Amino acid sequence: MVDVGAKPATPRTAVACGEIRMRPGVLRRIKGRSLSKGDALTVAKIAGIMAAKRTPELIALCHGVHLDSIEVAFSFKRGRLRVQATARAFDRTGVEMEALTAVSVACLAVYDMAKAGDRGMVIGPIYLLEKEGGRGGHFRRGGRP
Repeated sequence: MVDVGAKPATPRTAVACGEIRMRPGVLRRIKGRSLSKGDALTVAKIAGIMAAKRTPELIALCHGVHLDSIEVAFSFKRGRLRVQATARAFDRTGVEMEALTAVSVACLAVYDMAKAGDRGMVIGPIYLLEKEGGRGGHFRRGGRP
């Protein structure tokens, strides 16, 4: 692991995005919260939050940070569900991995909830949209990757 012991704790924020593409009928059932397994959005939101909190257990050599908040939100686009996670902390290292992990696991939870209706769903891209804080300063992606 990288030694961050001498770095000052500062406010850190990271926003990650991802999407899962699927058949329109399955997307409508997710939006209407009418899947046979239950409410995919609530399950995915909780899964994403839980995953963000456990990021150092999932990603080798990733520092544990004391998260102040993690938010997971969804929006519907044509043929896909967009997932966005915002992680915030006051710590010595960034929270990009927590935001990216939240998006990844939220997408996987949606897949699990909806796979009976569409096994051909596609997850991705998943990417960092923005980060603030730390020595690296402010980063904002200029468009979708």
